[in-house]
Amino acid sequence: MSLAPIILFVYNRPQHTATALEALAQNPLAKDSTLYIYADGAKADASAETLQKIKETREVIKSKTWCKEVIIIEREKNYGLASNILNGVTEVINKQGKIIALEDDLVTSPYFLQFMNDALNHYENANEVACISGYVYPITNLPDLFFIKGSDCWGWATWKREWDQFETNGKTLLNQLESMQLTKSFDFNGTYPFTTMLKEQIEGKNNSWAVRWYASAFLKNHFCLYPGQSLIKNIGADGSGTHFTGTTTAFDTILYDKAIEIRNLPLTENTQAKQQFENYFASLKVYGTAKDNKLKAIIKQLVPAFLLKLYRKLKA
Repeated sequence: MSLAPIILFVYNRPQHTATALEALAQNPLAKDSTLYIYADGAKADASAETLQKIKETREVIKSKTWCKEVIIIEREKNYGLASNILNGVTEVINKQGKIIALEDDLVTSPYFLQFMNDALNHYENANEVACISGYVYPITNLPDLFFIKGSDCWGWATWKREWDQFETNGKTLLNQLESMQLTKSFDFNGTYPFTTMLKEQIEGKNNSWAVRWYASAFLKNHFCLYPGQSLIKNIGADGSGTHFTGTTTAFDTILYDKAIEIRNLPLTENTQAKQQFENYFASLKVYGTAKDNKLKAIIKQLVPAFLLKLYRKLKA
């Protein structure tokens, strides 16, 4: 089997990085894999504490031979998460034809690399398949293997054929979604505000590469392959992140500790799984639904802070 190179993106979280690398090294295929580590650089106004954490993170990635081969790219300046990922994936995928991507807060099951490589090889020539995801939401009774339209971003893999079609212009994507009247479907029947995220990316309020990656595959009617139980645990929702600074347990998963067999599936969206995603999104209290978020934004503009606090208390 041809093994895909792994790319790990890190910045200033040495403990998270060490945990992620230790888990990755426990994958049996790690000893036969090449690992690229892109270490982002410091911002111009970085504090002494941040500079120290960046230094410690770089010490962690150099402390062991985590895979058969480790190639480290230390950025001299700060790219930011989106540019670091877009640039790093493009560099490696242009050389290797396929990649497996991780971030510093993603802990892998020992069966993660096997699943990703098996799926990459099995569906390599299925042009309708955009992405393989190692993470799946904490939902019970999902099918053991299924497709959902779009792509995903927490422990994922893809091929050059799909990455070359990635439309990174958020405005172009939004125009297509709106003109085709697909925003409700894009938002999982209005249960999660992906369209709002895309609009905020266009407005410069966020720099999400992932919502554009999802929209790009979604508009092509391409699919993401998911396992029924998660092979990824995200440990970054603890207040330590740069882009997500809050804390939540809403996305917590228990790592699946068995191999998942890849097989032929109909190249179509699994409606049962999609409904379960929608039910899960609707139950979230961290972000709420797209409608809730729009209402919160309006209230924030129109009412004093103390009334906003009262509204949040009533909605809790």
